[in-house]
Amino acid sequence: MTAHAVRLESAGATVTVVSPERAVTDWSARYFGPWWKAAEVPSESVCAGAVVTAAVDTKQYDDVAFNVTQVPHTSTEYARAQLLIARDVSAGTVRAVSPKQGLAYRSEPGAGRLDVVGCQTEEVATATARLAREAMRGQLLRDGWAVLHASAVVDESGRTVLTLGDKGAGKTTTALALAAGGGYGLLANDRVFVRSNARGGVDVLPWPSAAALGLGLLKALGWFGEVRERLAAGESLHPTQDGRVTEAIRKGDSTPLCEGGKELKTQVFPDQFPMWFGMPLAIEGEAAVMVFPRVEADAVPAVEETSRTVADADFMSGRTEDRYPDVFGLLGVDGGGADGARSSVVRLLADLPHYAVVLGHDVRANAHLLAKVTGRA
Repeated sequence: MTAHAVRLESAGATVTVVSPERAVTDWSARYFGPWWKAAEVPSESVCAGAVVTAAVDTKQYDDVAFNVTQVPHTSTEYARAQLLIARDVSAGTVRAVSPKQGLAYRSEPGAGRLDVVGCQTEEVATATARLAREAMRGQLLRDGWAVLHASAVVDESGRTVLTLGDKGAGKTTTALALAAGGGYGLLANDRVFVRSNARGGVDVLPWPSAAALGLGLLKALGWFGEVRERLAAGESLHPTQDGRVTEAIRKGDSTPLCEGGKELKTQVFPDQFPMWFGMPLAIEGEAAVMVFPRVEADAVPAVEETSRTVADADFMSGRTEDRYPDVFGLLGVDGGGADGARSSVVRLLADLPHYAVVLGHDVRANAHLLAKVTGRA
């Protein structure tokens, strides 16, 4: 049987995705793209390093699911669905099944191998990309990187602007305002890998993910019409997007949609930033400036007084990232990085210029202020 393979690489960490289904490897190539230098490789060359194999096979899924339920197992929530887990300590393996998603897993942490099998191609492709990212995260964390909740944009010299704040503070709004203003590539919209370097600075790497953009922000950036035309032509956004958002875009309605106090947003694939919006993606940089935004609808963009700087709470951890607990043994350390890695980054970032800003809904005015405080004006 013909197999296809895509290798991911960032800062010396590598993971290879292998599947007989080209749609699965194409999904990973698209999702990680230039951020993690995703490249197709001959499947026969995959003989070392971390590997995630994936197959769409209903019978094989049924067999694994049956075997998991016939032995002692535990239950947890993983990727917003129930996951049944059976561990064989003597063999060093973890088997698991997600009945709702029709997915089954077999992990050998010691060998760096994880197998995914499922009933539907899209579910398998999505799970495979998620686990490939977790395998890469584990390697980077063990190599001294930490994960910081921040958006990031990078200029042509590698100079990186980090935007930090609580959920809803405006991290994505700030990053996209800077990138849309020109001269910056988008490195990440929600979180980044960071590590101190020999120059006394902080290196920054991307955390690939779909970007959640409110309908109002989409319109303010001037992208709403482009997205509507693309959908009308048969293209699609990330499948996690709520169908009501898709329908609103098709109708040309950019009124924000909310449910239970939470805004329903468009979910943009990473590759759609350069392909749809002409916004380049960056693959690495060095932290130069920190911005702490807050967004008010009618605000005139301005700089505010602040003593805010990076703290331990700004890093991801096993406590804050409970959607993907490390049930497959892919990390080996806390999900946000080792204590020493985080503390060295906190110390170095504290010495960088940092600004608190209030932003409104005028993207051009926001970009003008941000260009001033980040030294691009």
